[in-house]
Amino acid sequence: MLYNGCIRFIKLGIIAIKENDVKNKHINFIKAQNIVDELQATLDMNYEISHNLFSLYDFIQSKLFDANAKMNEAAATESLDLITELRDTWAEALKLVKHSDKVASNT
Repeated sequence: MLYNGCIRFIKLGIIAIKENDVKNKHINFIKAQNIVDELQATLDMNYEISHNLFSLYDFIQSKLFDANAKMNEAAATESLDLITELRDTWAEALKLVKHSDKVASNT
């Protein structure tokens, strides 16, 4: 749900950039950044993947900052692509886990 919210706010921010709507651009990118902050805060840093995700979230934060501060649509689109890819990857991983659990319970 966090990924979907972040995606929605980035898309609204991109629309606001295109419409030169500084207020709504700022509101939506701050909301997206807050979600990425939450994703970072909930990482269990006992795992290597968490360190990798933390770095990726940091990169996304920098792109969202550029999008907000500089009305940079390219930076916003790059962050949107990354967040969308992360969401889709986690969704696929969840499907695989559910499938393997189902197979294991049938044996």
